[in-house]
Amino acid sequence: MADADMNGNDLTMDGRPILIWGAGAIGGTLGAYWARAGQDVLMVDIQAEHAERCASEGLAISGPVETFRQVVPAVTPDRLKGTYDCIVLAVKAHHTADAAHALKPHLGDDGFVLSAQNGLNELTIADHVGAERTMGAFVNFGADWHGPGDILFGNRGAVVVGEIDGTVRERTKAMHRALQIFEPDAVLTDDIWAYLWGKLGYGAMLFGTALTPDSMTQNFDDPDRVRAWRALGREVMAVAAARGVTPKGFNGFDPTAFWPGASDADADVSIAALADFNRHTAKTHTGIWRDLAVRKRKTEVDPQVGEITRLARQAGIGTPALDAVVDLIHDIENGTRQQSRETLQVLIERCS
Repeated sequence: MADADMNGNDLTMDGRPILIWGAGAIGGTLGAYWARAGQDVLMVDIQAEHAERCASEGLAISGPVETFRQVVPAVTPDRLKGTYDCIVLAVKAHHTADAAHALKPHLGDDGFVLSAQNGLNELTIADHVGAERTMGAFVNFGADWHGPGDILFGNRGAVVVGEIDGTVRERTKAMHRALQIFEPDAVLTDDIWAYLWGKLGYGAMLFGTALTPDSMTQNFDDPDRVRAWRALGREVMAVAAARGVTPKGFNGFDPTAFWPGASDADADVSIAALADFNRHTAKTHTGIWRDLAVRKRKTEVDPQVGEITRLARQAGIGTPALDAVVDLIHDIENGTRQQSRETLQVLIERCS
């Protein structure tokens, strides 16, 4: 039986199945909660062992928020059949184009794709399936994929859903109800771009923290590093302002503190709030850090930070701090630099 809210309203996608493309930290966590609530859900993942374990032994969700194991139907892409009205895309940003191309044959004629990712991936998805069939989402909960059938759910965070054209439709409301199964405080918005640009500002800082072995809180707490976080936040907000976007804040990140004309004191208050927010999570390091230090694979730096620098160049805005982050992350990916204080110092010096 599917969950219902206090008024007895159905919290599922109106009885329609949900296909999750990418069963990692974000997609897997959503899938486990939806399946446990009785929602008809199927996950697709390229990791065959992960898909098999989720479907047989169950997906283990662990951490301070909640611990449980839930069997979730899952297959590899080559075994997927049929079409779906709701597809949640939860792959890394740099895999968006390939995933959108692969899922398109499985998207129903009246269906839509929800981007549960970091970055502006809604633009790429719209290029493949059409803007009318693309929905945006903002997620800031902390989770890590630790291995086949094993996900750490480190902390709750903001979850927002909205149409990319600013409308609110019945499908948007249905998706919002579904997300409330996972996050009761999920927000339905008519300005999803404001949240996505807010996450880009915070996300740029998180890429900076991944230049070192230190935790997010250690990075945000260190007064010697504050100059880097100010510069990154300000450059992203300058690009947002040039594009006519007014980002929204969440979980300690205050876009107005980095807006053109804001003071160092304003920025420092927000940075301290970010340190405090991350102090209370079992997910001490970013997924970016994990990609570099543990999984030894490429990060999302190009489709996230690199996309901001591209838009900045179009607007004639200089982004020395963001450019440095892209270059330094590439150096770590290529093995020419290590995650270290010395690497972070290069970024700090670029922020003079």
